[in-house]
Amino acid sequence: MRLRLTPRALADAKRMKTWWRRHRIKAPDLFERELDEVLERVLTTPSLGTAYESEGAEVGVRRVLMRKTQNHIYYAVTAEEVVVLTVWGARKQRGPKLSKR
Repeated sequence: MRLRLTPRALADAKRMKTWWRRHRIKAPDLFERELDEVLERVLTTPSLGTAYESEGAEVGVRRVLMRKTQNHIYYAVTAEEVVVLTVWGARKQRGPKLSKR
């Protein structure tokens, strides 16, 4: 099985990584390290996340919490790959709008 990040997920991760490096001086690499760790766990155990149900979201979308940085990774699993749809702040008052990949 392989891992693929959508353009949106790549942009989200890059933006959050940049923000984290600028604003979290005591742990500038924490977001990137935790993202890598969680993506590896999702790739080896795709059922790790909980089902995410929201109006407009595709069936089969799951999310997993990055506990240290308080972000969710939203992803879907196909027969061949784990597709990361977005990285979203868990502290936001709403979930992301997830449309067709």
